[in-house]
Formats: sequence, structure tokens, C-alpha cells
Amino acid sequence: MSLSIGIIGLPNVGKSTLLNALSNAGAEASNYPFCTIDCNQGTVTVPDGRLAELNRILEPDEVIPSTVNYIDIAGLVEGASRGEGLGNKFLHHIREANVLAHVLRCFQGGGVSHVRGDANPIRDLGIVDTELFLADIERVESWIEKERDKAKAKKKEERKELEFLMRLRENLSNEQRVSRKGLTENELDMLKEIQLLTDKPVILVMNAGEEDPNGENELCGMVRDRFPGRELFVVSAKIEEEILKLEPDERDEFMKELGLNLDAKRRFIESCHEMLGLIRYYTTAHEKLQAWSIIAGTKAPEAAGKIHTDMEKGFIRAEVMGFDDLIRYGSKSEVQHHGLFKTEGHDYVVKDGDVIHFLFNR
Repeated sequence: MSLSIGIIGLPNVGKSTLLNALSNAGAEASNYPFCTIDCNQGTVTVPDGRLAELNRILEPDEVIPSTVNYIDIAGLVEGASRGEGLGNKFLHHIREANVLAHVLRCFQGGGVSHVRGDANPIRDLGIVDTELFLADIERVESWIEKERDKAKAKKKEERKELEFLMRLRENLSNEQRVSRKGLTENELDMLKEIQLLTDKPVILVMNAGEEDPNGENELCGMVRDRFPGRELFVVSAKIEEEILKLEPDERDEFMKELGLNLDAKRRFIESCHEMLGLIRYYTTAHEKLQAWSIIAGTKAPEAAGKIHTDMEKGFIRAEVMGFDDLIRYGSKSEVQHHGLFKTEGHDYVVKDGDVIHFLFNR
């Protein structure tokens, strides 16, 4: 799967600048509200050292890494769900996203205006969260209306879908995120189809400003104190954007001076993969080496379906080598010789680093 990340937040918090830092997308980032009025996107490859090792051993004609797609949404404002500002027009863009990156402005001044006058990340977070809940309530209510029509022809004990939607609306009205605990398979399927914004995993991105790339200021401290143990990501979006413009040797020196170990792109992708519980496996069909990101625990047929739905439907078996085994023995034939080249069936759970050849009925 291509990991899709929706970048959200109030206007002028650094969303477009972050997009540029993560993907070099060239999105306009200026000091006025609603600078972004269209949906900006950027696609980057996932840093993957194993691909280089596999390329060296397998010598394919083509190497294709896994990718990440970033979606920068126009700034949301209070009342967006009722049509205020511009952000409500673009909410549908992030319903398909796997993860939401909520950018919080954690710096004052810097020549950048704020729609509420001053920076307060906790207040800003509450504003955007409320709009996401309101947008979800509106979406669920539209489903309720459709289900009511269907329920008229059903007996009371058969109206489970409508009852579930009513409970869902009540929870959302109280700004309670959905819990999957105790949900039936049918309810989980409905939840997946509805695509609630508030049901998506969220990384809070603290944009710390140019003077504080490591996020040691008071505003970042407010967020840490408010969300102990929460998935947080500190970045100076402006500095990271400038880093991308430097030559590699200058970039390394500049980052060393600032005390930064890895560029934001790599750190951010790793955080998102970890949050989603993603692993990567590799295929080598038709002299093409390709990396695929899937959720840990995925079985072989479903993993094949990420490549093409026909491969899942016609799945026969999977021929599997482990990355470590291939590196240790240096070739597919040697892996076979040591009894580590395995044929797996429908119940096989794909492991991180597996090198797989799928066989299926066409």
C-alpha cells in the first residue's frame, strides 16, 4: 500500500512549509490566511536500506521503492463544518488518508501572522478537533437518513445498522472517538465504509519555529504536558525546508550544527509506519524488485491483493525467502540449499523483510 498522510491544522501554522520539507512539493507558503486554496500533494519514496542490499544480490532490471503520499489540506477554521473559511471544501481529500498529521504552531511572531492573534497550540488543537467531530456528525446523520428508509421494511430486531449509527452519532456529539472494542464484524465494516475523520490515527506535529528546531520552548512544553505518552513529532518546518535546498555535504554540516540526527522526511515516515504497525515485503517478478508496505499480521493472499486484486482472488501459494537469510547466503540457490526457501499457503502471515513470489490463477 502507498501510505497516505493528510496534513491538517489552522491557517498559517506551517502545513505547506511542512509539505515542502517532507516532499519538496513546491507548495506556496506565504504569510496570509488561506494561502493554500487548493489541495497540494507530494509523493516521496520510503527510505529503505534493504532495497539496496537486495538490488546488489538479485540484480533486477528495475527497483521500485514503497511510497508515501502527502496531502496538504487548506487551513480549517472555527465554523468550517458550517461553511466558514475554505477548509470544509477539502475535508473529503483526507477521508482516504491512512494517518492525519495535525500541525500545531508552537512559536510566536517570526513575522508570521496567526488567525487567532497569538499562538496557543492547545486551543488551536481544540478548534480543529471540534470541526472534525462536527463534520463526522454530519456524515453519520446522512447515513442515518438512508438507513431509516431501509429500516421501515425491517423488523425491529433486524435494525442493527440503524441502532449502531445512532450510538455512533451520540458518541461523536460528546466528542468521543470510536472504540472498536466489542464491535461486530458488520459494524467494523460499516465504520470502514463511513471513513470517519476522528477515527484516523493522528500524529501531533509541533512546528517549533526557526529559533528552536528541537522544540524546547514553552509552547512545545504545553503540548507535552497535555499529552504525556501521545505520539508527538517536533520539527522546524522552515529549517527542514531550507535543508532540502542544500547540497548533501552542506546539509550534513548544517544538521550537525543544529543537533539534528536525521532529516524530517525520514523521521516522519518512520513515525507513521510505526504508528500504523506497517511492515515491508518485497517481490521480484518480471525482473522487477519492488517494496510493498502492509499492516503487520497480513496473510499472504491479502498481501498479494495489494499488488492486484486478481492475485488475491486466484492465490495458489507464496514462495518465500527471508531478507536476513538471503543476505547471509548471498543467493536464492544457497537459501534453497539450506532449506530456508519455503512454500506457504493461504494462512501464512507475511513477515517484515520477506522476499515473495506469488503464484496465482489468472
